[in-house]
Amino acid sequence: MRGHTGEKPYQCTMCGKRFTQLKSMKLHGRIHTGDKPYHCSHKSHERIHTGEKPYQCSQCENNFRGLVNLKQHERTLPQENPYQCSLCGKSFTKLRGLTRHERTHTGGDKTYHCSLCGKRFNRLRNLNKHERIHTQEEKTYHCSHCGNTFSQSEDLESHKRIERLCSDLCF
Repeated sequence: MRGHTGEKPYQCTMCGKRFTQLKSMKLHGRIHTGDKPYHCSHKSHERIHTGEKPYQCSQCENNFRGLVNLKQHERTLPQENPYQCSLCGKSFTKLRGLTRHERTHTGGDKTYHCSLCGKRFNRLRNLNKHERIHTQEEKTYHCSHCGNTFSQSEDLESHKRIERLCSDLCF
């Protein structure tokens, strides 16, 4: 019941910290005495009882009980991005990321071009998809809701999704 009232009648004589239960205060007292009565056959589990934290972060010097805990911590730290674009300053962890990015400044990322209209694409599959608009004589995909027509089924499906969203918001 004391936990609900906030009453903490037991006080550590070493540091003054207060507790609701005598048992909790006695367990806490081991921090000051160094008393570690637990024995466990699993080293990583034993560290819970001993407080040992042998794995140290190289960036912030925090210590961890297990390698898994250290790895989880390291994933939260800012990544080093040694490869930086000289034009805009954006940085990358890998050289290939920088190389791919640099093409966006030069237009070199659009290496495929349509021989009929000159439009350029960064992927062959996008060029192939585009070229179908030149070969289809009529638009064969019709929207039953508004009557718009499309030469590619993907465009009709995209239109329907947008139309559905608009009708949900507008009506």
